Amino acid sequence: MNTFENSTLGKYFASALFASLFLMSFAPVALGGTFHVRSLSTGEKVPLEQAVADLAKYRLILVGELHDNKEHHEKQLAVIQALHDAGAKVAIGLEMFRFDSQKALDQWVSGEMPPDEFHPVYYDNWNFPWPYYSMIFEYAREKKIPMAGLNVGREITRQVAYEGFQSLSVDQKGKLDNVACIVDENYMAFIKKVFGDHSHGKLNFEHFCEAQLVWDTVMAIHALEYLEKNPGSIMVLLTGNGHARKLGIPTQIKKRSQLPHAVLLPETPGYIMPDTVSVEDADYLIVKQP
Repeated sequence: MNTFENSTLGKYFASALFASLFLMSFAPVALGGTFHVRSLSTGEKVPLEQAVADLAKYRLILVGELHDNKEHHEKQLAVIQALHDAGAKVAIGLEMFRFDSQKALDQWVSGEMPPDEFHPVYYDNWNFPWPYYSMIFEYAREKKIPMAGLNVGREITRQVAYEGFQSLSVDQKGKLDNVACIVDENYMAFIKKVFGDHSHGKLNFEHFCEAQLVWDTVMAIHALEYLEKNPGSIMVLLTGNGHARKLGIPTQIKKRSQLPHAVLLPETPGYIMPDTVSVEDADYLIVKQP
């Protein structure tokens, strides 16, 4: 089961930002090893390049991560590269950026915004060091691959976590319908695990659950909006494993659309393995081979 470190909500309640990294710049990283994709329905494992033909059938591909695991980001980049190299019109959807930061993302991809201006924007949006993600952002800039901010302002999820969804004003709710803590029992177990590990008695569980669902829902809405406006695109959505699993964002996608989508989780020894996850969690695992 996913832990709180997969939940960005948790990190917003955790330690402060590494401010000393604001002005650091990193070149793209060459990926070591090869990548394979394992189908959770058949058990078959094939090279990522061979799996692209199947992956390209989907409009939305959610690729999970532990935010502080750089190898997971290498796997995410490998999926993006494989689709791009195969000729797909790829876009990158980001849990890491708010929807209202789209202009800065566009300027980054186009080359209009230099790194020393973009890094403070990155840290205003996200709580994890730039080096974990730099290879993805640099590749998008090099190849002019669109990046889409999908998230809502942290002040919204923080308010919901402490005061509940109904505390939001009409303007704050925006495109969100009513959000209530009504979920599948397995997803409820995950949310309770997260809450129990890190709430420290400061949060109401129902409100915390609503905040998790706000996160899932707003990313689903913005991803669908992007793909509706860009009908020829395939979005690779990068997000924490808890949000990527089928009970997270994909459930909110299915409530709103018949859009074909798939979930890839990074195979992680002792955590995400063929014997610990199933087709109820994801469609594929991506593994890095030596």
